[in-house]
Amino acid sequence: MAHCALQTARHLVDRGHAPVVVAPAPAPGNKPDASAPCPVVHVPSLPLPGYPQVRVALPSRRLAATLVEHRPDVVHLASPFVLGVRGMAAAARLGIPAVAVYQTDLAGYARTYMGAGEAAAWRRIRSVHGACDLTLAPSSAALHDLKTHGVPRVELWPRGVDTERFRPGRRDEALRRELAPNGELIVGYVGRLAPEKQVELLSGVCGLEGVRVVIVGDGPSRPGLEQALPGAVFLGRRTGDDLARIFASFDVFAHTGPFETFCQTIQEAMAGGLPVIAPAAGGPLDLVAHGRTGLLVPPRDANAVRDAVRSLAADAGLRAAYGAAGRATVEGRTWAAVGDQLIGHYAKVLAGRRTAVAA
Repeated sequence: MAHCALQTARHLVDRGHAPVVVAPAPAPGNKPDASAPCPVVHVPSLPLPGYPQVRVALPSRRLAATLVEHRPDVVHLASPFVLGVRGMAAAARLGIPAVAVYQTDLAGYARTYMGAGEAAAWRRIRSVHGACDLTLAPSSAALHDLKTHGVPRVELWPRGVDTERFRPGRRDEALRRELAPNGELIVGYVGRLAPEKQVELLSGVCGLEGVRVVIVGDGPSRPGLEQALPGAVFLGRRTGDDLARIFASFDVFAHTGPFETFCQTIQEAMAGGLPVIAPAAGGPLDLVAHGRTGLLVPPRDANAVRDAVRSLAADAGLRAAYGAAGRATVEGRTWAAVGDQLIGHYAKVLAGRRTAVAA
């Protein structure tokens, strides 16, 4: 299960609710996620062409059959495209309200992968989200974009972070010696390695003396990035406590993608006590307080990223101050608090449906 969906399901179970998750089946040979707190129904899927790590659901009667059998009060569309659109259509046929989460900057992806198509992407977004009872935007920037482009019934719903798992105390000096044997400052990136993430912007950082770039994640851009980032250490995909240990062992966290509707890895870095460098666009605008928890830089500007790293590398006291402030900022952003907000959104949608029926 995707991380946010997993945390949401856990919270709903903890609060006495009975969720069921419908998701694309994992790749053949991959075992289903044993940590799921509720039933998970898998529908047939295929790998996304050129990006086999992502599975795309195929049409299946299992989705509608699951809704008929489970009789939910609300259908939560974790990502209302492909499988989510089918879920929305099935919910509409059954008269069940649907709440959609806006997670992907589809318009930004259109610009990245096709060089055009932004207007068409927004038409698709309006069509899909406009059919839902409520759309939940993860950041102020996403909320503004949706409203500006005519998407109705939009509310803010951010993400939580596990501050027990991601914490400064997991810093591992043995790991640091392995990653930076000459005592280099470790600048880390965590996330998918795909064109829209623009990880190549760290190329200038690789040229800084006394700095080691560490990349965590996988994706179709990895072979090219291994060439573009000389001297960088690529650790592949990591999860759970292992990922938390790596986060805490960085000195600086640098994110490069300008199309983030939120950016969960920034919150996890802040929970780990790290100063953050991120583009001044999208979700990071809500997360990074420039000059207090990190540095915001112009999007797509490799020189600005390099200069931001250089300034933090030269000032250990500033890194410590930013990291401590970041940790304090996220300590109240628990998944329980965010999950209760979500239940409140469900309650408003259900109340609105009852009022409409009564009228």
